[in-house]
Amino acid sequence: MTDLHLTEASRCNCGHDHAEEIELDARLIPHAVRHAAIFGALDSLPSAGSLVLIAPHNPLPLLAQLEERHPAGFTREYLQEGPEAWKIRLTRA
Repeated sequence: MTDLHLTEASRCNCGHDHAEEIELDARLIPHAVRHAAIFGALDSLPSAGSLVLIAPHNPLPLLAQLEERHPAGFTREYLQEGPEAWKIRLTRA
């Protein structure tokens, strides 16, 4: 698998700031495709890029899968731990 590197030609022109931190609310993604959608978002991050994942519970199974797919490839920082949502900043190493 190769890393996705955005070039000027591949970026959109919608006016958003590419440096802004991405938040992905997994609670809004249908359960059947949730992990695939999250992995797709994480796979698109550049080196040192981060994403804040918002989950309805502590996503330990997802984090284990992430470590299996990318050993030591991401750091994690819990920003909020329940009770309604867990927020975790995942940063590509």
